[in-house]
Amino acid sequence: MRNTSETIKENSHVMNAQGGEKKVMKKILSVALSTAMAFSMFASVAFGDTAVSPQQQFDALKAKGVFTGYPDGTAGLDKEMTRAEFAKVITKLLGLKEITGVYSYKDKNYNAKNWAAPYIEAVTAAGIMEGKNVEKKIFDFNGKVTIEEMAKVLTIALDLEVPTETNNSATAWAKGYVQAAINAGLLDSKLNFQSNASRQLLVGAAYAIDQEQSLKVSSYEVTEAGKVVTFKMSDGESVKVTLDKALEANKETEVKFTYKEKNFTEKVTYKTTVAQAVASVSATNLKEITVKFDGTVDPNSAESTNNYVVSGLTFKSATLSDDKTTVTLLVSEGNTSLTNQRSTSLQINNVKNADATKTFTQKVEFTPLDVAVPEVKEVKALGTKAFKVVFSEPVKPETVNATSFRVDNNVIAASVKYVYPNTAIVTTDLTAGEHTLRVSGVQDYSGLAIVPVESKFTATEDTAAPKVVGVKSNDLKEVTVEFDETVKSVASAYANTTGNTAQSIEINDNKVTLKFNNPLNVSENTVYLTAVSDYSNNSASVDAKVTPTLDTVRPAVVDTKFKMENGNYIAEIQFSKSLKLDSAQNPENYVLKDADGKVVTASGLTSKGHPVITPVYTDNNKTVKVNLGSSLKSDATYTLTVSGVIDTAYIGNVLLPYTATLNANTAQNGSVTRVWSDVTNGVRYVYVQFNKTLATSGDGNALDAAKYMVTNVDNNGAPIGTPYQIAKENNDITLISTNTVRIAVTNNVAITDWAKAKVSASYIKDSEGKYFNSGNYTVGSNVGSSEVLATTNDVYATSRNEVKVKFNTALSNVNLGDFDLNGIRPTSYTMADSNKTVVLKFADNTIANDVDGYTLKATNPSTQDSFGNKLQAFTATVLDGIAPTVTLKDIVKSGNTVTFTVYASEALKQDGNYGTAYIQGLFSVDAGSGVTATITGATIDPTDKKTITVTATVVGNTDGKVATVKFDGEKNKAAKAINDENGNALGEFSYGKEL
Repeated sequence: MRNTSETIKENSHVMNAQGGEKKVMKKILSVALSTAMAFSMFASVAFGDTAVSPQQQFDALKAKGVFTGYPDGTAGLDKEMTRAEFAKVITKLLGLKEITGVYSYKDKNYNAKNWAAPYIEAVTAAGIMEGKNVEKKIFDFNGKVTIEEMAKVLTIALDLEVPTETNNSATAWAKGYVQAAINAGLLDSKLNFQSNASRQLLVGAAYAIDQEQSLKVSSYEVTEAGKVVTFKMSDGESVKVTLDKALEANKETEVKFTYKEKNFTEKVTYKTTVAQAVASVSATNLKEITVKFDGTVDPNSAESTNNYVVSGLTFKSATLSDDKTTVTLLVSEGNTSLTNQRSTSLQINNVKNADATKTFTQKVEFTPLDVAVPEVKEVKALGTKAFKVVFSEPVKPETVNATSFRVDNNVIAASVKYVYPNTAIVTTDLTAGEHTLRVSGVQDYSGLAIVPVESKFTATEDTAAPKVVGVKSNDLKEVTVEFDETVKSVASAYANTTGNTAQSIEINDNKVTLKFNNPLNVSENTVYLTAVSDYSNNSASVDAKVTPTLDTVRPAVVDTKFKMENGNYIAEIQFSKSLKLDSAQNPENYVLKDADGKVVTASGLTSKGHPVITPVYTDNNKTVKVNLGSSLKSDATYTLTVSGVIDTAYIGNVLLPYTATLNANTAQNGSVTRVWSDVTNGVRYVYVQFNKTLATSGDGNALDAAKYMVTNVDNNGAPIGTPYQIAKENNDITLISTNTVRIAVTNNVAITDWAKAKVSASYIKDSEGKYFNSGNYTVGSNVGSSEVLATTNDVYATSRNEVKVKFNTALSNVNLGDFDLNGIRPTSYTMADSNKTVVLKFADNTIANDVDGYTLKATNPSTQDSFGNKLQAFTATVLDGIAPTVTLKDIVKSGNTVTFTVYASEALKQDGNYGTAYIQGLFSVDAGSGVTATITGATIDPTDKKTITVTATVVGNTDGKVATVKFDGEKNKAAKAINDENGNALGEFSYGKEL
């Protein structure tokens, strides 16, 4: 049976409300709907088709005490029911409380001996039935029940509205009740309402009511990973409920659904041993990370080191526990390890649970905590010529040597082989029998040393060579063979044929890892290992068969960082897997766009948004550094799309296009940009402005008074003397903008000159959780003027109608009338760099190519910042920021040489760090289809310094063809190979002419 009701939402709330003035028992009202359904069958003669006979219905109700039958054992279905019988049935069905000791009626024999009295009193108290003669208080318990009397009981029990207009053949007193039942669809209007109802009629109705009331859930099954619950009902049918939200695994949850017009609320539990979440990540030593899932996971994805990333670390292995719930990540051997008691992030990618219904991709924070000393976990004799010691955690190899071990309290002459991470194989002669080993001096990676301890072990003769017990592959070029004992050496190894020898053989205890230059077959392979020997010098050549498992997992971006380096914006993209170098470093695989989706073509980027400088890939941390140049807007948001990147699998897996959002503001190095002080109402305040939005909670809270200090300075502005905490209480600090605090000076501070003091701020974070850091988590600045200052040595004409001016803070109001360029007022302006830069625009060609002699002034200005601080008057010499341009002089062909000559708007110079080949590479020449053009020269006239000559040799018919020369201005802007005298890079140009 299908559930036709609406989808039931998990944890939804249902409220039932109904009106009416009759005060009947709540229990009666709660079953009103089911009662209505049951009695609706009165409208038909046979009550519809039933699955059981009237006698079976009677027997079922008799077993529940609703009916008792007659003394002769018969049901008396053909007999008419009495009012007493009706009262009992109603009481039992509706669960009314039987009332004893009360006798409201004066019928003869209506007393404690009357079996029906408790039921009659119950329906009377509930207001469902009343006496035949109310005035004389006669119930008439042996009287018959007519259909119209039933209608009255139904109307009262269901709290139906009695209409004023009727159209039925019932007796006058019953017309309203009967009409209510008819209107509710409970009775057929053509019935003889004055006729008596039979016991069979009552049994059928009672059975239907009982079935509705006793209908319950027998069992349930959860499928589709908790999304679907199928309920098995007591009537044998099933109800399938699809949830909007999947059930949480192993957690009891209420599920609501409707079946046969009845609301059910059932507590269900989606029981599963398959992992649904990462339970925990921990590290009890500095070389291993334990990832605990709340159930079983897929071994293939869980044991792939590519699926786990910790910044600055690589993993040698990922080992799944026998119960398939816990992965132990082993950090690669070397100097890199976790930092004890420092919060660390583990990025988990593409790890599937055991039934593949969930894939875990998430970042988990954990703090390594190594407080336990290493212990000896196992000592095992390897015959009588060596023994193996396994420690409880990874240990430093330099602390594992012959002096670390004593056998039977004797110093031993031995060679020690350290097997990363926690095993020492000690080669020394032993006698057969029991021995005592004492270990000392061995340290873990946090420097904790083992407590000298003794361990017993027994040496026996070993005459058997190592045997293969398992083999598995990693893609097509790596195979690991597992043996039944520790392996000492392997002479050689090859796969299938002697021509495919192993490039490297790595022995780790009883496992031998073979790496091949040539790939294995996709089908079954035979791997041969020659002279596999143990530490008793037993040796044998062995072979093993293996069918490789291909690596089909795509690389994924697991982390993106955006920062500044040497004035350039750098995007650092970390991947989940090792990448092929040529794909990782292909500039065309990286495209930068602005917030509007337009390709960014600023300096350092090509016209297609690709980086000019080749990206740099570092394999040990799987990171690509993309240099996006220095000209991005510091207040803008960009997107960097990465695509076409391929991993190192034999059949390379391609990255699905990934787009990272880059906020240029967060890339800025955190610093204090401005400090000023004033006195208001007798209170001195210090204002500290940062270049980023401030954190106002947690350990980096910028509203912590203890973080701000002030110091006197000497004549050179260097701090001297004792630093003072500026404010006593946190309440003395107010955040007056997202990046500025005002500090009331409430402490006793001996500052001699507030106009020159040095203010510092320590351990403050920005809103991204990064510390403002100049190398020691402290930033600061000398107190300066509250006035807005123009950076007068950084005023540039950027075109013949634009001048760019920088200020020491963001402006909120710019008055064009404040500015004067050689007597000319600007016509408009734009703002950039978080409103700290103003580009003043003038009429076309206001400024000459040679900007010498131009001065920008601001006299008595009203331009101000958001705090009402006005711009300080200034006069600044306008510097040349206009990029040189060129015009075409001529394009001529002589023989097979085409010469292009262009003339620059001002003198040019070539950076001596770039050779001839690089300069020629800035130009490209095209002479039409079918013609090959090779550039042979690109020079700047040394005399006039303005003429550029490019020569190219052409091969092919050039008649009627157009010869074109192009200059890559974007590449030149990034390299600054050809510039004017003031360092402005020559921009892009293209000219052509028919030959």
